[in-house]
Amino acid sequence: MDGANHSMVSEFVFLGLTNFWESQLLFVFSSIFCVASMMGNSLIILTVMMNPHLHSPMYLLLANLSFIDLGFSSVISPKMIHDLFKKRKVISFSGCITQIFFIHVIAGVEMVLLIAMAFDRYIAICKPLHYFSIMNQKMCILLLVAAWIIGLIHSVVQLGFVIKLPFCGPNVLDSFYCDFPWFIKLACTDTYRLEFMVTANSGFISLGSFFILIVSYIFILITVRKHSSGSSSKALSTLSTHVMVVILFFGPCIFVYIWPHSTSHLDKFLAVFDVVLTPFLNSVIYTSRNKEMKVAMWKVCSQFIIYRMIS
Repeated sequence: MDGANHSMVSEFVFLGLTNFWESQLLFVFSSIFCVASMMGNSLIILTVMMNPHLHSPMYLLLANLSFIDLGFSSVISPKMIHDLFKKRKVISFSGCITQIFFIHVIAGVEMVLLIAMAFDRYIAICKPLHYFSIMNQKMCILLLVAAWIIGLIHSVVQLGFVIKLPFCGPNVLDSFYCDFPWFIKLACTDTYRLEFMVTANSGFISLGSFFILIVSYIFILITVRKHSSGSSSKALSTLSTHVMVVILFFGPCIFVYIWPHSTSHLDKFLAVFDVVLTPFLNSVIYTSRNKEMKVAMWKVCSQFIIYRMIS
């Protein structure tokens, strides 16, 4: 990027899929779920904004998670879908760096948001009498600010190590988008330490956060099991949705960044799953078992339909 770099590579080529019918099937699949994800997450954000009774920490955190998923879909999916039928799928060097930056900012923010949502459920279930004194507006804002700061630091620290790498030869990425594991391997230098740094920064942090979240939910589950009321069944339903989202988010991250002998076909499958399906499934999972959210979303849709008919 600067004068000392002397990078000979100005663009990268995505290998993607070489089979036409596989590309066509992936195009249809990705397009449907990308549009559905954007519409679903936008509806969640709009519903929370328009309903004052949903301005509680749980729903505000959910709206921010939907905003993050909306951003994740916007950063990768449109270009990936656009490239599927292009013979030569290219991205500029600066475009690749930009894509990596936003992917890891969003991933870092989502990681903290999921921990914040687990903390919110812990307080609501294990300390219900102190919920509104602990999870007040100030705490909610503090958690959101912390999420964005940690996400920015997580991304900038990694980029600081790799942005000056020399690229003077291969420029083919066996993927649909830019990310550190594939990006580093193309550098014209020994990258063992950098690969270890990426594994430590992204892989072990993901694994550690996943472990903390699972232990937290097990602890909450034990607390819930001690009660036999209707509210406990509702809490179990909420917890199950949180655990499903945690597994969907951390599963591909842990595999891609820690698994030492990943295969290109499996990497591509996880890439599509993580980029296209996860943002869509997050919105479906969080709303399918929440009656209050489904009623509020239906009201918003009804108001929109009535407005369109009148206008």
